[in-house]
Amino acid sequence: MQQLGVLKKMLPGLLPILIFIIADEIWGTKIGLIIAVIIGIIQLFYFAFKEKRLEKFVLFDTLLIIAMGSISILLDNDVFFKLKPAIIELIMISVLAFSLFSKHNLMLNMSKRYMKGVEINEAQNQMMQKSIRNLLIILAFHLLLTIYASIWMSTEAWAFISTALFYILILGYFGFEFLLRYIKNKNIEYLPIVDQEGKVIGKASREECHRNPKLIYPVVRLHILNSKGEILLQRRNIKSDIEPGKWDAAVAGHVHFGEDIETAVRRECKEELNFDIKGFQLVNKRLFKAKSSTALMFIFASIYNETPRINTQEVEEVAFFKIEEIKPLITNGKASKGLEEEYGLVLTLRNNLNTL
Repeated sequence: MQQLGVLKKMLPGLLPILIFIIADEIWGTKIGLIIAVIIGIIQLFYFAFKEKRLEKFVLFDTLLIIAMGSISILLDNDVFFKLKPAIIELIMISVLAFSLFSKHNLMLNMSKRYMKGVEINEAQNQMMQKSIRNLLIILAFHLLLTIYASIWMSTEAWAFISTALFYILILGYFGFEFLLRYIKNKNIEYLPIVDQEGKVIGKASREECHRNPKLIYPVVRLHILNSKGEILLQRRNIKSDIEPGKWDAAVAGHVHFGEDIETAVRRECKEELNFDIKGFQLVNKRLFKAKSSTALMFIFASIYNETPRINTQEVEEVAFFKIEEIKPLITNGKASKGLEEEYGLVLTLRNNLNTL
C-alpha cells in the first residue's frame, strides 16, 4: 500500500531524534542538537552513496532535520528541532486533505503509479476515500498532540508522542482495517470471471457479478429426464436473487472460484437434490444475458428415474413434467427465462433419450 511506503520512507527521520534524546540525557540539549544534525548529514551522504539517488521524501525529511536542528542551536531553543515531526505531519495532512476535498486525488494518482496496470473501480475508490478521511482525522489529532508536547512536555514525552505513538496509531489503524476486511471477505462467495469461451480471467464476488453485466461468470445447468421422456424441474427458492419461485432446470447453480465445471455439477446436485449424480454429459454451452448480469451457461443432461428428496433450503419443490406441460408454464410466466430459452433443447433431449 502507498501509505505504508510513505511510513517506510519516514523511518530515516527517527534516528537523529533518538540520538538527540540519548545525547540530551548525557550531555545536555545543545550537544544533543549538534550530534543530531551531524547524524542527519551523515545519513544524507550515506543514502546518496548507497542508492546513487535520493527519494524526494527522504531528502526533504533529512534536510528538514538539519535545518530545524541548526535553527535550534543558533537560537539555543530545542523547540524548533522538536517541531520537525509536526511539519512533516502537516505536509502529509495537506496532501490527504487536498485528495479528499479537491477533484485531484493525489493519493489515487500515487496508487496508480505504485500499481501500474491495475484498474481501480468505483467501490475501491470509495474505500480509499474513506481511508483518507480516517487517516486525516488521526493525523490531525496526532499533529495537535505533537505540537503540544514540543512546547510544554518533557523531551521523553515528546519523543514517544512524535515517533512511537505516530507509528502505533497508523499501524493500529491499518491493522484494524485489515481485520475488518478479513472478517468481511471470509463470508464473501467469489465466482470466477471468464471470457466467452469459458477461460478464467479473474474473480469477483457473487453480488458484484449479479449487478455488473460486463462480467461473465459461469453457471451449470443439469436437465434430468426419466426413461418415460419426462423432465424433472425444480421450483426455485423464493429467496433467490434471480427469478425466485419459477420453474427451472432440475439443477442450476454457480461455479465456485477454483472449481471445475464437472465438480460444480456434482456439488449443486448434491446440495439441491440430495443425491450423487453418476453419469451426465455436456449438451450445450451458451451466453445468457440478463438486465444486470451475464452468465456463460454449461448445460448438461442425465437420466434418473426417481424423484429426489430435495434440500428445502435450496429448492421449493421438484416434479417430473411431460415436455408438453412446459409450454403452459412459459405462457403463464411460471418458467424461468433459462428454461424458456432451452425448451427446444429439452425437446431434442426427449427425442434422443438413447444418447444420454
